Amino acid sequence: MMGQRLYPAAAGAYTAPMMIEHASPYLKSAGARTPSSRPANVLKVLGALALTMFVAGALAATKPPHIDENELLTLGFKVLVPTTTAQQDWVKRLAPGEIRPMQRTGKKFFIVPDAARKQIYVGGPKEYEAYRELHPDSKHAGQEGAKQASAYRAKQDVEMKKATARDLSDPFLGVSWYDLGW
Repeated sequence: MMGQRLYPAAAGAYTAPMMIEHASPYLKSAGARTPSSRPANVLKVLGALALTMFVAGALAATKPPHIDENELLTLGFKVLVPTTTAQQDWVKRLAPGEIRPMQRTGKKFFIVPDAARKQIYVGGPKEYEAYRELHPDSKHAGQEGAKQASAYRAKQDVEMKKATARDLSDPFLGVSWYDLGW
């Protein structure tokens, strides 16, 4: 170590070479850690690990709301068992504990997945309305958000149609021949 020279990092800048004996104590022991810093680092890592496990446990503890399958059957929902692997995969991907509205060939259906039994419960608007009457406070029955979003989209559609009509009535979009330099 004696006699080693430390050169400046900046290219083209020259200063007198510095001997390692005169360098900062941090440069001398850059690779060596002090024994007192290890327990502090271990405690930081263990604390971060404990916090991560706590958060993961809290997220795993939140279960989706349970929908009683017997109640669905009494309300008129029908049980469908998937026959193909594509249908089975689709049932597995459905969010548990949710009533999912669908529309096929112009008809509305409401689907409740039961991935544990590898089946779905399917009902129409009458069955769904009966479910909503039994569970008025259920988040499944809340269509308010959908209605608000639909009203917002309708309002935006009207505004866009007005803007399109205004743009089509003026092909130059407010630019005159004078602005073009003629």
